[in-house]
Amino acid sequence: MKKFLPWIIVAVVIFGIYSWVKGFNNTAVNLKEDATKTWANVESSYQRRNDLIGNLVKTVQGAADFERGTLKDVIEARAKATSMNIDPSNLSAEQMAKFSEVQSGLSGALKSLLVTVERYPDLKANQNFLELQSQLEGTENRINVARDRFNEAVTPYNKHIKTFPNSLLAGVLNFDDMSYYKSEAGSEKAPDVDFDFN
Repeated sequence: MKKFLPWIIVAVVIFGIYSWVKGFNNTAVNLKEDATKTWANVESSYQRRNDLIGNLVKTVQGAADFERGTLKDVIEARAKATSMNIDPSNLSAEQMAKFSEVQSGLSGALKSLLVTVERYPDLKANQNFLELQSQLEGTENRINVARDRFNEAVTPYNKHIKTFPNSLLAGVLNFDDMSYYKSEAGSEKAPDVDFDFN
């Protein structure tokens, strides 16, 4: 029995290491998948906003004397926002910053459009326009909720791969930390747009 004791100890150690690596890997994969899925919800919310803005632009274009420069800014900002694609399995701080910048540009153009509409009573009274405004307001709320949920999903993943001794395996198994969604610098000071023109 004594001659097998070293082999038993080695087998127990190997099994312990295997169990630890397997547990770390499976938990990291599950947490990363959860965060990736919540990122898809963020993109889906932004896509809904882009679709609504497209319909809003069509409605506004019907106003014969509407300021074309404002409309052009929204159309260009929407084109940039819809062309921005991020690989959810490899979210980097740079990608997130670029995505935030593009979405903020669209938000700014949309705010200018809605402020400009104030000078067009017929457009303000247009039922289709009012309905789109209401849907946009709801979508903005959904975007905020989706971004918050994404950040909440990233936290346990990042904690899991950064805490010792898991941090020893993270690099070996190619688990990099995920970036949080951060608002564009200065956006916390942006004025609120009143969607209710009545």
